[in-house]
Amino acid sequence: MGRAHEVRKAAMAATAAKKTKLYSYYGKEIYMAAKAGGPEPDANLSLRSIINKAKKDQVPNHVIKNALDKVKSGTGEDYEEVQFEGFGPNGSTVIVKCLTDNINRTISQVRPAFTKAKSKLGAEGSVSYLYNVESVIQFKGLDEEAVLDALIEGNVDAKDIQTLTDGSIKITGEPTDYNAIKTAIQSIFNDVDFDIDEIQTTPTELVELNDEDMVLFERLMNLLNECEDVDQIYHNVSNYDDGGEEE
Repeated sequence: MGRAHEVRKAAMAATAAKKTKLYSYYGKEIYMAAKAGGPEPDANLSLRSIINKAKKDQVPNHVIKNALDKVKSGTGEDYEEVQFEGFGPNGSTVIVKCLTDNINRTISQVRPAFTKAKSKLGAEGSVSYLYNVESVIQFKGLDEEAVLDALIEGNVDAKDIQTLTDGSIKITGEPTDYNAIKTAIQSIFNDVDFDIDEIQTTPTELVELNDEDMVLFERLMNLLNECEDVDQIYHNVSNYDDGGEEE
C-alpha cells in the first residue's frame, strides 16, 4: 500500500511538473508574440496561432491572460532567444532552443546537462548545418489545385505540396514564408483547422542508439527537459521516444 502510494505520488508530481513546464512555455511564447506584433489576436496572426495551440493543449485561460496583460501593462520580462548545439553519444546531435531573461542562469543549467550525460556542447553552427528548418502547414478540406491557386494568389512560393494518405494537405516552405502560407490558405478557407502549423527543425540524417549510448542520451534529454529556460529540443535519434517533446 505504501509503495503504491509513493508510485502514484511520484507520477502525480511528474504530471504537475510537466504541466508547469507546458504553461511556462506557452506563457513565454504568447508574451513574445504579443510583444512583437501587438496583444490583440485578431490583428496578430502569430499570436492568434500560438493561443489556439495553447488552448488545444488545455492551457488555462489565466495563463494566456497573464501573458497578454504583461505586454499591455509594459511590465513583462525581456526574453532573449538562445540556441545551444551539442553532441551526444555515438553520432547523436542535439539543438536546444531557449527563451531566457538571464543568459548566465541558462548556461548554468544547460552546460551541466551535457556534462552529466557525457556529452559535449559545440560552437554555434557545429550542429545546425545538419538540420533543415522549414515551415510545415498541414490541414484537411482542400485539394492540391485549390491550395496551389491560393498560394499563387498570395504570391507565396512553397517548396512542396503533398496529399497524404488520410487526405490531408501538407505544405512545406521557407521559415520566412510561415505567416504568408497560413494567410493564403485562410483567405480561401476561413474555418481551416490546422493539424500542424509550425516551423520545424528536422535532421537530414538519423542515427540509432542502443544500450549504454541510449541510457546516456535519455539522461541528457531528461536533464535538458528539467531546465527552466529550455523551450524546444531537436535531435537526430530515430529510436528515442520523446513523447511529443517541446518542447
